[in-house]
Amino acid sequence: MKKKWLGLLGMTLVASMVLTACGANKDEATDETGAAESTKDKVSIMLDWYPNAVHSNIYVAKEKGYFDDEGVEVEIHMPSDANDPLKLAAADKVDIASSYQTQLLLSRSEGIPIQAIASNVQRPLDQMMLKKDSEIASPKDLEGQTVGYSSSEVREAIVKAMVKNDGGDPEKVSFVDVGFDLIPAIATDRVSAIMGGYINHELPLLEKEGYPIKQFLQEDYGVPTSQELVFVASEKTVKNKQAALEKFLRAVKRGQEEVVKNPEASLKVLLDHANEDSPLDPEIEKKSLETLLPLMGDEAEPYGYQSEEQYQALIDWMVEQSLIDDSVKAKESFVNILK
Repeated sequence: MKKKWLGLLGMTLVASMVLTACGANKDEATDETGAAESTKDKVSIMLDWYPNAVHSNIYVAKEKGYFDDEGVEVEIHMPSDANDPLKLAAADKVDIASSYQTQLLLSRSEGIPIQAIASNVQRPLDQMMLKKDSEIASPKDLEGQTVGYSSSEVREAIVKAMVKNDGGDPEKVSFVDVGFDLIPAIATDRVSAIMGGYINHELPLLEKEGYPIKQFLQEDYGVPTSQELVFVASEKTVKNKQAALEKFLRAVKRGQEEVVKNPEASLKVLLDHANEDSPLDPEIEKKSLETLLPLMGDEAEPYGYQSEEQYQALIDWMVEQSLIDDSVKAKESFVNILK
């Protein structure tokens, strides 16, 4: 575990130098605006991906002045690599990472001291997808078939569990790591199903390109639900900057309430902040937001909600699948900062 942790710190060096340079530029700009700005708490967040519909609440909070109302100055960073957010949060190079609950638990199993401080998406977005006209009626029918997945031992474990719980033999299923080529893999019939595509992204893209899709939900086949996206901070940051983190989360919660109330206007805010290197398709992002909103909170489980029961069920399953060890404790994996 020590070797993994030292490796993690070493791999953050280049990225942290970049962030330091960016931070210096922003600090200079802040000083020019006067003393009022300097009294604000500063919070940095690294997104899980380029800005898209799931981040609308953050950009709305920024655009509407909700961060200003809370007295917090927020710097938003995008990752150059999918592993950057957790690495940099763990090394205290950013305050918050937008990341995945399963990845959080994998990291804690390696001894990395990070915690979830709130959920952003409370249900899985990563679901098994097949062409609608496929003769595969349920996961057990994947025996003798090939499943394409995107570089994750968790995804392979989910498929195997779904097949087994449906009465099939997971050892008779073949797997191929297709990386980010999930869409061409299923579109060209290289594989019979994919795991790693998101119902708010790959699914609408496939259907727009003329490939009707059906999905098998992991929750329907004995896999405990997971919170797709959570906000994560190091234990040190949670201890030393809890007040600032709470301000950030209160503002984002207001942003989420605004997105729910005015989705079209909120989507425009997001599109105005689209990354030039990753332009957004307004039609896809609209469908994405429609998919996301019911999964981000409701009256029973409001936005940001985290429960020990849900964490424990997922931890137990991941231990059973030999993905993590039993040193991971639910109570230590998250903290509900948002009141």
